Amino acid sequence: MILRRPDNWHLHLRDGPMLAAVAPCSSVFGRKIAMPNLGQNPITTLEQAFAYLERIAATGLTGALGTCYLTDKTDPHELERGFRAGAWVAAKLYPANATTHSAQGVTDIFRLLPVFWRMSEIGMPLLLHGEVTDRSVDIFGREDVFIHRILKRLLAELPDLRVVLEHITTQTAVEFVQSRERNLFATITPHHLWWNRNALFDGGLRPHAYCLPVLKREEDRLALRKVATSGDPRFFAGTDSAPHIVRKKLDDCGCAGVFCEPTAVSAYAQVFEDEHALERLEGFMSLHGAAFYGLQPNEERITLVKKPWTPPKEIETPDGPVHVFLGGETLNWQIAA
Repeated sequence: MILRRPDNWHLHLRDGPMLAAVAPCSSVFGRKIAMPNLGQNPITTLEQAFAYLERIAATGLTGALGTCYLTDKTDPHELERGFRAGAWVAAKLYPANATTHSAQGVTDIFRLLPVFWRMSEIGMPLLLHGEVTDRSVDIFGREDVFIHRILKRLLAELPDLRVVLEHITTQTAVEFVQSRERNLFATITPHHLWWNRNALFDGGLRPHAYCLPVLKREEDRLALRKVATSGDPRFFAGTDSAPHIVRKKLDDCGCAGVFCEPTAVSAYAQVFEDEHALERLEGFMSLHGAAFYGLQPNEERITLVKKPWTPPKEIETPDGPVHVFLGGETLNWQIAA
């Protein structure tokens, strides 16, 4: 099966030795949206963004696109300056403490309305980690509550703001995106298409299946699979690949994240085959996201071959091994050398 080179519209490349180790795993993708949550030094300025893109390029990886990490103090003028200079193509909003490296995120989204108005005026997309962090809200319901409590109001006040609800996990999110006539899109990860929350407890506690947003019910997984394979251009691929060394995943307070980059294309292909929709795979992986960002589809092609293979369970990094999504299992599709 030949298709245009896919893009990845949500990717954590990390920095330093980890960046050098995991960057080659993303080479199959043409464009990659590089997330800005780099530990204690998130990407908040134009200069930081260009420096990070240079560090990514130094690994030999091409096609990285920068994003700005929004904080309570984000300046609309600085944001626009970076957007027009090409330092970033979008801004990422993490509710404070919602996920890994989000401690410096936004504490009150509606205090940033001047920022969002500026983004709306210049056509800059807002990428949302769509969860509330209210500890009174059940962790499995935080996406639903975010949609009803925050996103509906945000879109009502800013109808021209272009929004991507990232790594959606619920039937509620699917239906809400479908209910909007314009300007709301969503990315879907391979692991949320493969797993429901039972994977967290299959024969015991499974820390390598722990991600944020957490896996949801089987009916949610099926809703994601149905819409991902439907051909609806509002939904496209974003792996949210998030490498952590095994030791940190197994810690007393383990890190959230699934490192799915080495197997993402094969995993997506198998889902589309299972749903009898292989003819729509190229749209989901190579066309819909490019259209949202106003980019031409990649001219290069890749070839997928239906031939069983077993990905490695781990890849080595200078800091220790990283567990691979579906590593050690048999996958039906592989990328031809």
